[in-house]
Amino acid sequence: MSAKTRERIGDLFSYLFMLATFVFFAWPLLWLLSLALRTRKEVFLGVSRFIPKAPTLENFAMILSSDKFAGYLWNALKLSCLSALGCLIVALPAAYAFSRFRFRGKGAWMMALLSVQMISPLVIMVPLYRYMASIGLTDSHFGATMVYIALAVPMVTWILKGTIDGIPAALDEAAMIDGCNRLGVFLRVVLPLSTPGIASAFIISVIGGWSQFLVPFLLITKESLTPIGVGIFQYAGTQNDSSIQLLAAACLVSVVPAIVAFLALQRLILGALTAGAVKG
Repeated sequence: MSAKTRERIGDLFSYLFMLATFVFFAWPLLWLLSLALRTRKEVFLGVSRFIPKAPTLENFAMILSSDKFAGYLWNALKLSCLSALGCLIVALPAAYAFSRFRFRGKGAWMMALLSVQMISPLVIMVPLYRYMASIGLTDSHFGATMVYIALAVPMVTWILKGTIDGIPAALDEAAMIDGCNRLGVFLRVVLPLSTPGIASAFIISVIGGWSQFLVPFLLITKESLTPIGVGIFQYAGTQNDSSIQLLAAACLVSVVPAIVAFLALQRLILGALTAGAVKG
């Protein structure tokens, strides 16, 4: 067997593997789409029929025109964007310090920062609620945003450190020779050159905040403050089987923006994740 034939066979298996992976992850979304396009009457015919007999967009119209779901979407967007912005404010100076400064235990501090990312919110659920309740930050977007930031900062710091590692340190030295202090170098040199990485970290943080469920479910009980994930869960608990098509439409409305954002900006995101990967 020639090398060219082996290469073609390898490519074929690679494409088959990617196709199988796509079907595996896309299948639940396709079923959601199938349910969301059905009428209330057709839902009771069972799930054996994948393609609806009479597809309709009425369910999406009802969801998008509902003041309740519009409020859920606005709350989710507000929480995810504010937490992403706050995360950048905290993570950018930390990433710059880890990238440029030499100090004792630097590697250990980086690993400790990464280990925080491995802690599931489930582990700290009870003490977190008691602490937030004691300082009066339950049922507020400010309190939920602070927790979002705390959960996302470790990952964003690592991403931004890789981005800053890719900026030659000689540029910092040249700016300092021209009269800039460290703050000036950070603001005038590092930040402009880190724009792609900052944008990627912001997008990743927004997607992570958009998909949060446990934190707002734990800290927010007022319906007017509830984001889309918790709102759908609470709505499902108060409805009967006749609203399955509405729940499917609501789930798609909540999931699709994150998927579209990732697919549209995947090169930017992957570039930020791999930036500095070959540096020491």
